[in-house]
Amino acid sequence: MSYTAFDTLLIHGGTDGDKHTGSVTVPIYQTSTFQQDGLGELREGWEYSRTGNPTRAALENLIAQLEGGEAGFAFASGMAAITAVLNLFRSGDKILLSSNVYGGTFRVLDKVFSNFGLSYSLEDTGKLAELEEKFTPEVKAIIIESPANPLLSITDIRAVSEIAHRHGALVIVDNTFMTPYLQKPLALGADIVVHSATKYLGGHSDLVAGLVVTKTKEQAEQVAFIQNSTGAVLGPQDAFLLIRGTKTLGVRLDRHVENAKYLAEWLEGSTEVKKVYYPGLTSHEGFEVHQLQAKNGGAMISFELTEGHDVGRFFKALGLIALAESLGGVESLVCHPATMTHAAIPKDTREKIGITDNLIRLSVGIEDKGNLLQDLNQAIEASRV
Repeated sequence: MSYTAFDTLLIHGGTDGDKHTGSVTVPIYQTSTFQQDGLGELREGWEYSRTGNPTRAALENLIAQLEGGEAGFAFASGMAAITAVLNLFRSGDKILLSSNVYGGTFRVLDKVFSNFGLSYSLEDTGKLAELEEKFTPEVKAIIIESPANPLLSITDIRAVSEIAHRHGALVIVDNTFMTPYLQKPLALGADIVVHSATKYLGGHSDLVAGLVVTKTKEQAEQVAFIQNSTGAVLGPQDAFLLIRGTKTLGVRLDRHVENAKYLAEWLEGSTEVKKVYYPGLTSHEGFEVHQLQAKNGGAMISFELTEGHDVGRFFKALGLIALAESLGGVESLVCHPATMTHAAIPKDTREKIGITDNLIRLSVGIEDKGNLLQDLNQAIEASRV
């Protein structure tokens, strides 16, 4: 009998246990190489851990099943994953980007791939009519974040996929904020999904990893070649930790989302908060589209305080919530996108797309929601000038 419910796949997907010993968890195959039985005679296909490792393969099978794709690939970081995907393209090609894309994605295109003739443009992927005009012959792909980092703007993944495919372009979706538990981009028409698995999939702020899932066998073969050739693979111990973290993704995210909705509603009702960005609020631009393609609003909130508040004081006053890069861990984290996650984007570009110096991004953890509210409230009060 096949058990395909998502919560069951989280526990038993990929490679379930170890057939050699009966271990109910996949072992950490901490080895660089594998003994061969003769010339060209590999034991169960294993040769060298850059090319393939049983622990990493278990993780790669797992994420492929969770996203509903052909194959999965594990990398040393989320940026290594997006870099591998960008290596699918050639000099003269152009990539379209969601306008408030993660700063690291912008940086690698702007400062690295531009040296090799790969160009890009930042686009408002929520404006479909205008977006279609951007698909000139040199455009080979569009990279979407929905919700996007850090303004939580929403892109209609199905509609953009239809537009892109009419023009022969691939659709790449960074699904880090939603995870396959809350959103399935491949089912909505996307071609490739990328994750910073450091975040919700790992879930405990104790590893750095990236994942890629492809829809077709041809794409899988291309990414496999790039992964093996460039070598930025995930080590077996981190692969093991990521499998372990993913097993609790469903129960963790349920609590993350419960807390986030509670805090977002409180922030929206506060007279000291100018604007709240959270896809689970009916007031959020793109709420209706998001409801059609995602399970709920997720656990990321961005907000701006009203005039008369100093964000520096706000960050200093927090006691429970930590000021730190990253997101998606069990602990709540807050950051200042303008000087942290999106500092690589020029100031005029940041301000044009809405990433102001007053913007605060909150990754809501699984602590007691009343304690989180208390911490936010006292920090806002302390930030008054």
